[in-house]
Amino acid sequence: MSYPDGFLWGVSTAAYQIEGAVDEDGRGRSVWDTFCEQPGVIADGSSGAVACDHYHRYAEDVALMRELGVGGYRFSIAWPRVLPTGSGAVNAAGLDFYDRLVDELCAAGIAPVPTLFHWDTPQAVEDEGGWLARDTAHRFAEYAAVVADRLGDRVPHWITINEPREVTMLGYGLGVHAPGRTGLFEALPVAHHLLLGHGLAVQSLRATGARSIGVAASHNPTWSAGESTADREAAELFDHLNNWLFADALVRGDYGEGWNELLPVQDGDMSIISQPLDWYGVNYYNPTRVGAPGSGSSEVDGVSTPDGLPFSFTPITDVPQTDFGWPVVPEGLTQILMTMRHRYGEAMPPVMITENGCSYDDPIAADGRIADERRIDYLDSHLTALREAICQGVDVRGYFTWSLLDNFEWAEGFRQRFGLVHVDYDTLARTRRDSFHWFAEHIRAHQ
Repeated sequence: MSYPDGFLWGVSTAAYQIEGAVDEDGRGRSVWDTFCEQPGVIADGSSGAVACDHYHRYAEDVALMRELGVGGYRFSIAWPRVLPTGSGAVNAAGLDFYDRLVDELCAAGIAPVPTLFHWDTPQAVEDEGGWLARDTAHRFAEYAAVVADRLGDRVPHWITINEPREVTMLGYGLGVHAPGRTGLFEALPVAHHLLLGHGLAVQSLRATGARSIGVAASHNPTWSAGESTADREAAELFDHLNNWLFADALVRGDYGEGWNELLPVQDGDMSIISQPLDWYGVNYYNPTRVGAPGSGSSEVDGVSTPDGLPFSFTPITDVPQTDFGWPVVPEGLTQILMTMRHRYGEAMPPVMITENGCSYDDPIAADGRIADERRIDYLDSHLTALREAICQGVDVRGYFTWSLLDNFEWAEGFRQRFGLVHVDYDTLARTRRDSFHWFAEHIRAHQ
């Protein structure tokens, strides 16, 4: 089993998780700056104020990518660094940073693959309603046009939004991510406005001549906890919320039976949301086992959910676990890709794996080596699962592992390490793990 010709190998990061420099060069505040100031919301009390200091060390990090041999770098652009209040006057210094980064990537022979929104909404936009407000979708499209006008001559691939499900559920439904709002039912407008923002941003990008546009959405198989009708119905409901509510809107132009009435859909919205994509980005980490309400736990992937939901969760414990406690199930990647192919048929765009990775914190030996065999095994097994999907007919065009660097892992702070490269958060020194060298060799062997 091998990969198609022209397969794009890459690594992924996100602005708030690595850049730091949150108060420099005119950057505005984001919802994550505000959220991290609240006591107790970040596991280790940290923030992304410094993170990996990529803002000042981007040339060093691009040199690491060049050594790694990747053909693409998926990074995100911080909306408040470009438009400090979310709209209006452009912050030239902020846009200049991304201009320098893109030039550095191009000089290294690495394709820039920017994500326009990876969760860091400008605080000024949130103060006016954030993604609960329809106007935010239009402001996002204006921002997309500003970025594309400056960078579009050198950017071959664009991503509009990252993981709209997580923003909706974790940020506005459960309050465990920024902006920290709660109310699952009240969060449903966020889902629609994010997708509307995506569609309007696609229009903005197309208007500047962009030819390769995708989205990055998390997907994971839903396994029924049992064979009873109640378990199966609960799993089916969760599966739609978890996997298909957003994807059906993007690919089919419909939220599904009974769902359109629950969302603030206006005439013409669904055609904007479902404009053809050049490719669809899949972020995969692990499956979820779901059963009837009361039959399992109210916690999923370490996040507690409210009482009264029409489903519950059963941990997947009969497989290895990452240091994050996530089950390692590489065949789940094959399964979700095959499910998507069968669900959407000819309407399914080509796929890019835009995130896939694991958290392991292996020690640095006296000689400076970091032997992270578990991460190597994880990557190897998931790439094998990916090739199996390709062999079964899924059109996969690229793979971006998460992540190049250890980074600020949202509500976990710096407790979880996903990087091919270890970051010492005291000195900010970068140290290549064994997985870095393994991935470099895998890329060389399959080009």
